[in-house]
Amino acid sequence: MLSRVNSLLIVLLIWAAIYLPALGSLEIKGEEGRRILPAIRMLETGDYIVPRVGSAAYFSKPPLVNWLVAASFKLFGRRNEWTARAPSVLCVLAVAIAFVTVARGSLGARGSTIAALIWLTNFGMIEKGRLIEIEALYVSLCALAMICWLSWWEQKRSPWLTWIVPWIFLGLGWLAKGPTHLVFFYALVLALLWQTKQWRSLFHPAHFIGIFVMLAIFAAWAIPFIEMTVGGRVMNRWSGQSLGRITGGFFHFSVWILTIPHALVYFLPWLFFLPLVRFNKFRDDRQRELARALAWSAAPPLIVINLIPGVAPRYSLPVLTPFCWLSALSFAANAFAPPSWMSRRDKPLWSQVAGPLVGLAVAVGVIGYPLLAIALEHRQKVKNVAAKMNAAVPQKEILYAVDPHYQPFFFYMHAPVRYVSRLAELPSETRYFVVRPDKEQDALASEQWLPRRARSILPVTDYRHETVILFVVGPP
Repeated sequence: MLSRVNSLLIVLLIWAAIYLPALGSLEIKGEEGRRILPAIRMLETGDYIVPRVGSAAYFSKPPLVNWLVAASFKLFGRRNEWTARAPSVLCVLAVAIAFVTVARGSLGARGSTIAALIWLTNFGMIEKGRLIEIEALYVSLCALAMICWLSWWEQKRSPWLTWIVPWIFLGLGWLAKGPTHLVFFYALVLALLWQTKQWRSLFHPAHFIGIFVMLAIFAAWAIPFIEMTVGGRVMNRWSGQSLGRITGGFFHFSVWILTIPHALVYFLPWLFFLPLVRFNKFRDDRQRELARALAWSAAPPLIVINLIPGVAPRYSLPVLTPFCWLSALSFAANAFAPPSWMSRRDKPLWSQVAGPLVGLAVAVGVIGYPLLAIALEHRQKVKNVAAKMNAAVPQKEILYAVDPHYQPFFFYMHAPVRYVSRLAELPSETRYFVVRPDKEQDALASEQWLPRRARSILPVTDYRHETVILFVVGPP
């Protein structure tokens, strides 16, 4: 039997091989800049309550991911892609460790290790876990809540432990992306209570205390945030995003029809084995009840969530936790109908497929990502804009950004960047500043630096077709 130390070493080695190679070699992409730039602003201003993108408050998401990036920059003393993405890969590792420690009493030494390996080697987590995006964080927090609750429920631990501690992770999940993860967490809780017919435990006082703890964690940030901003605007933004998804404000049929297939890709390669699971092959009624509960907590939420107009496939990633648990339970019990391609049907399925699939995931990390970094070195979309700006702005000068909106290239600027909302807010000693095209004529006509004048020296357009214009203030 695997010892706890051996399980931890296996998990740590597989995690390091998949998630660490070339972690900082690829430039930031997608929404990563929206997680990084507010973190830099927090470190510069000391305001950790109101995240800001450019000169404007960022209302779309709570700030936990920004806090973690800021903490990573502070801890490592460097601001680069590696330190920005470190919180994501560490969150992925935390869940794998939780599987082999907290879940060990329920899944056993072998099953808990299998669950951790499936967690580390599915397509969804490999893709999202190497980016500083919200998914890796909030999916991991939801996973930690599920693992703790399910493990302690199965082990018949104290209700005060079972019904309070997981809600701490759920409260942190609110600070990562709001309450979406509760749909998946309570799908698991209700499915298991339904299968075991233990509904009364849902009304234990500890559960209500847990809910209070969860809400208090979110309120500790949300209340001062709303007080420091325009509260009505914040609530309108949050409700508008949610209602827009439900009412079809973000709906595109060609995208929507592929949402479920895209979501299922995240569960590969292990998804191929679920059709082979046979519930009657589990050793007792308790295991069968648990397996059915896991299936009900995974499949219906995945389908229902992805049928909502405008929902992205990544929204269903919290289903990974019951998926990993059910898969591990099935592999540990060998509860499969033997597939025709098995060379030895008397040999457990896990022993025949684990090596090649885990090896494939390791190859992606050790070989695939470094090769991808080399291939994309000359196809950079953000660094190329920053390179032009860095060539024009001396490193010791301050670059002022006038209401720039979201400009990810600021992360790569050598000169310090300072944000202002209007041209009139630029200080008298300004030398370099950027504006958007709609403010170009105002900048050219400005007389606030007389006898010096501002002149445009460099327009740059990025991959999103967003343009900013660099100005220098000097003699007329």
